[in-house]
Amino acid sequence: MINTLIRISYDGTNYSGFQIQDNAPTVQGELERALAVVYKQHLRICGSGRTDAGVHARGQAASYRAPFRIDEEKLPHALNALLPPDIVVTGAVEVADDFHARFSARRKVYSYTIDRAAYPQVMKRLYSFHLPDALDMKAIEKAADLFTGTHDFKAFRAAGSLMTETTRTLYRVQLKEKPAEQLLAIYYEGSGFLYRMARLITGTIIRVGLGRLELTDVEAALDGKNSEAAGPTVPAYGLCLEKVHYDNLVQ
Repeated sequence: MINTLIRISYDGTNYSGFQIQDNAPTVQGELERALAVVYKQHLRICGSGRTDAGVHARGQAASYRAPFRIDEEKLPHALNALLPPDIVVTGAVEVADDFHARFSARRKVYSYTIDRAAYPQVMKRLYSFHLPDALDMKAIEKAADLFTGTHDFKAFRAAGSLMTETTRTLYRVQLKEKPAEQLLAIYYEGSGFLYRMARLITGTIIRVGLGRLELTDVEAALDGKNSEAAGPTVPAYGLCLEKVHYDNLVQ
């Protein structure tokens, strides 16, 4: 069996997340339908992780085992001819037999985009959270810095998470202002993310910027002393999976 990694970008607006579901459209479901046509049989893919309904991706990754080899340059074209226009395979590569898109991932990068215009920007409404209120950027920067490093992010996971190990490392929490577009993007690069973790952290940082939460409250949430300081969970459509990094693979 040929173990293959594919890179995927998608607009998550019309999908109930990445992971396949019986009665709802998903990104995985569309990918598996296309793969079934190309390989003449059903193949199960393993994503690097789930993305919720409405979440987008520029750099999702998935792996699968196929009965025969298809040229790495031709495979994306073959799949894209069968996929809807809001899902695009951007690359494919044969990987080692023990490779797994989820368990072999070393780092992931997410971004969350905030629309800072006075009125919602119509062409950006599916990809950014509109927040016209004045923000204290210095306070936001200090709040973002608190999340960098290794912490127990138990307070920053949504209800329903089955994950018992909640310690994660964030290597980078970076703010990028885009004045010309009236946008603010927050980038999170980490060893892994809990269920809705990036959206809960973003909601927390926003509350600090609005003056509704103190930095000491954030520290208490990270120390497990005040879980109510975490969040709220910001809308899914502002979140994008930017990249999944693996060892010994061209990124």
